[in-house]
Amino acid sequence: MSFASLGLSEPILRAVAQSGYSTPTPIQSKAIPVILAGRDVMAAAQTGTGKTAGFVLPLLQRLAGGAEVQANQVRVLVLMPTRELAIQVGESVAGYGRYLPLKSAVVYGGVKINPQMMKLRGGIDILVATPGRLLDLFSQNAVKFSRLETLVLDEADKMLDLGFNDEIQKILALLPKKRQNLLFSATFSDDIRQLTGTLLKNPVLLEVSPRNSAAGSVKQLVYEVDKNKKPSLLSHLVRNKDWQQVLVFCRTKKGTEQLVSKLKGDKISAAAIHGDKSQAERSRVLTDFKANKIRVLVATDIAARGIDITELPQVVNFDLPKVPEDYIHRIGRTGRAGSQGEAISLVNADEVKLLYAIESLLGRVLIREVVTGFIPHHQVPLSRQLKLGPKKPKKPKKSWR
Repeated sequence: MSFASLGLSEPILRAVAQSGYSTPTPIQSKAIPVILAGRDVMAAAQTGTGKTAGFVLPLLQRLAGGAEVQANQVRVLVLMPTRELAIQVGESVAGYGRYLPLKSAVVYGGVKINPQMMKLRGGIDILVATPGRLLDLFSQNAVKFSRLETLVLDEADKMLDLGFNDEIQKILALLPKKRQNLLFSATFSDDIRQLTGTLLKNPVLLEVSPRNSAAGSVKQLVYEVDKNKKPSLLSHLVRNKDWQQVLVFCRTKKGTEQLVSKLKGDKISAAAIHGDKSQAERSRVLTDFKANKIRVLVATDIAARGIDITELPQVVNFDLPKVPEDYIHRIGRTGRAGSQGEAISLVNADEVKLLYAIESLLGRVLIREVVTGFIPHHQVPLSRQLKLGPKKPKKPKKSWR
């Protein structure tokens, strides 16, 4: 199948080709025709599946055939949970729409609001926004929604995890009732299904991978290690395995800074990104990491949502996530675009319940390994709750008379 066979116009096909893509991914093949037809969509797609182009391309085509946008109005609204993700999607919109006479913008908090207000004055065809800043702009009459045609909720699961439900409900109350709604989420939790019940109208359900599963191209390992030896083990693995581009997840902002200090002390180039960093600093660190100027990037879950590297070889869980679905998000940043990747988790005995929850979600026990010199005093036992391999047939009961 080609992009041309999906009914996209020549200007869009030219932009797609110049972006280096020739064959649509499964989510793109399924989503593009449905969105072009004007249907509501509820799509389950993991990070790295090409879902952004899956909704951007057909929306650009629908907009190109419509009326010109009016002052302060928005025709398509894309809500994102973080600044990094909003910027990333905004870049995709601008790139794929480079040959179309359409206007796009990205708005988010943490920067001055006046330049964003100025850009909205002439009207915007596609506005990518974080919820808080969007409500700020609306309160100052900088943006209007009476002519809105389509709402996109991307990374909807993370939006709810970050506590944006109230903001989403306020935004929904401002929008015209007659509109197209598109929801993309890595997982379909109960909260997501509750939200879609009121948001979507007769939606087309799209799933391109097994629910809550990890990509088969990712090799997953658990290194058992005592908590106080984790930083030293990470340094050992980076040096001895010659890892050149590693994304490491820590649970807290303080933890990211402490780990970066340790790595730098071991002569390993490293940097941290988290919510306390300025937008300019986070952007600079991400640029350096993508350019291989930084060997190890240590991040919290929220800050890492904007990281999009096609062939990231290693992802390390320095701390296991408290929510098992976040494990799927994390390791989804490696093993993309057909390349192989590794997801390594450094696990101590105190995290055993978190590990069991992840293994239960995956439906299998992860391979355990230990490294000479880092053998833990307290082992991480295998879960007895998970059934490994096929069930043995039960022996027939004897009949007693």
